[in-house]
Amino acid sequence: MKSSLLFCSVLVMGAALAAPSGQAPDRPHDYGWSMPVHVPAGAGIVQLPLPREVYLHASSASLADVRLFDGDGKRLAYAMVAPSAQSAMQRTDIAARIFPVTGTSSLGVQGIDIRTADDGRLLSVSTRAGTTAGTAALQALILDLGKQAQGSRIAALRFTVPARTDNYSAQVLLEVSDDLKQWDAIGTTTLNWLSNNDTQTLANDSIAFAPRAFRYARLSWQAGEPRAFAAIAAQAVSETEVAAPRAAIVLQGVPGQQDHEWRYPAPIAIPADSIALQFTQSNVVLPVTLGVYRQNSYVPRHRLHLRQQTQPVQGPYFDALLSTTFYRIGLDGKERISGDLAMPVTQTALWVMHTPAEHPLSAGNAPALRLGWTPATMVLLVSGKPPYQLAFGKSDAAAVAQPLSQVAPGFQADELLALKTASTGSLQANGSKAPAPVASQDAAPWRLAALWAALLLGVGVLGFFAWRLLTQMKQEQTDPEQAGQEHADQENTDGGTQHG
Repeated sequence: MKSSLLFCSVLVMGAALAAPSGQAPDRPHDYGWSMPVHVPAGAGIVQLPLPREVYLHASSASLADVRLFDGDGKRLAYAMVAPSAQSAMQRTDIAARIFPVTGTSSLGVQGIDIRTADDGRLLSVSTRAGTTAGTAALQALILDLGKQAQGSRIAALRFTVPARTDNYSAQVLLEVSDDLKQWDAIGTTTLNWLSNNDTQTLANDSIAFAPRAFRYARLSWQAGEPRAFAAIAAQAVSETEVAAPRAAIVLQGVPGQQDHEWRYPAPIAIPADSIALQFTQSNVVLPVTLGVYRQNSYVPRHRLHLRQQTQPVQGPYFDALLSTTFYRIGLDGKERISGDLAMPVTQTALWVMHTPAEHPLSAGNAPALRLGWTPATMVLLVSGKPPYQLAFGKSDAAAVAQPLSQVAPGFQADELLALKTASTGSLQANGSKAPAPVASQDAAPWRLAALWAALLLGVGVLGFFAWRLLTQMKQEQTDPEQAGQEHADQENTDGGTQHG
């Protein structure tokens, strides 16, 4: 009995060991390609825009085979995010045209006549009363900042002190307008200059406010002596959106299996969202249909479904994604070329182009196919010790990217944009470890089936030996009873013989 149990245990353990576990350690040299990563000093979390080479050599459409390792071969944590739209702020100084407003009282600000040109340019400002300029006091300044560019806003005014003015202090009110009729007060400030004997000056010479668009401004005094400033400059700010960096690849086509068909093998990891044709010759107009081959495994249940099916019931079929016309036409010494066309993100290992029969192509004049995409950005948690390396190119690798909340917890969007940027070195092939085209998705079910088969076999063997063991135990219990009965019968037989 003990030997039977020992044999069964060894069998089950052997079956479990024979099944692949898939828990092999992750090592840098298991990947076909790598690139050194240079991390800025003192950075705990950095961002790394994925290089173009990763998309060209990765073995997974979802980039599941991308890894980051430190100098000891330890895997680093990272999150994969879409690049955020960024903006660039441009600041420009605009010299304001200054028009003094004079009068005998503070009411002079209201009683003025303003003349403008047809384009809105301010021509003159004069008082309505009969006060002459020689006896009138300065009441306010009206500023013409000119027509602003689209998207431009004013964020501040800077004042230049009048000549031979050492010390000055005044409180001013700033109002703005677009039509010189409706005025909007946006703030007050104290302007002051203080100079010493060494000609050193301490100045508060500007007024800042929330950026806004306007053309005219009016400056009036609430305290202090009105002065005609030597110059007033407006600071205009304009914010332009900076597009995320793009990547592109140009593919050469080969004749397909059907007439008027051209095929373009492509790296599977490229998330193409724009497409174009590049012609080698001029004056070409080519209508095309671009698409991919897909596999259909639909099995109709009855003839009605079969009649409604517009594609093969089983097997590959052509899925047309885009039908358009590309061209390259010369005109007056210049060329007019069809540009890149936007499309939904598509990942495929083979692009297919169909052309009309009346537009035959040969190997010498077949156009190249250009794909464009926006690379993703990795957010890295820098740990371990350098040198760091980015590894990729392994067909059976499982995804290890983590959610952003686990790599950079608590970081806001603006903080992520401000992260320092890591860079990569040149692409390196890891010897003979370049990945072979193994269908990892098909291998996993076979490994699982083999494991279940081994376990079921072990359970069957255990059941067989348990049944044998129970049978033997019943036999052992039955044999003594039978032996006792036979012995009693024998004694009765012997006693009867002697008695006779």
